[in-house]
Amino acid sequence: MSETRQRYNETFKREAVKYVQEQTKSLEEIANELNINPGTLRNWVGKYREFENEPVNQGETLRQQSQMIDEQQREIEDLKEEIAILKRPCTSSAKKGTKVPIYRRSPLRFSTGEDV
Repeated sequence: MSETRQRYNETFKREAVKYVQEQTKSLEEIANELNINPGTLRNWVGKYREFENEPVNQGETLRQQSQMIDEQQREIEDLKEEIAILKRPCTSSAKKGTKVPIYRRSPLRFSTGEDV
């Protein structure tokens, strides 16, 4: 009448936890795949979890990525503004064909009598 308990070695437990960390499936789905009680698998995850296998969930990496995204968004906005400025019509008088008078002064003379 009594059922024998399934025993799992350390290697299997570690591999199961690593599999949980690498998958996007829920813990319950993975437990069903491996024919393990979800509570048991949850306990293993708590005991054997290695954060190196979760590069997306590392706080520092997320902060760095968020900071980089913010910087890139600011740069994009700056570039959009520069493009908008460059697309504006030129308002210089040369573009309109207006002549700009040039005033010529008489050359300067030093006390030695040389022209500058």
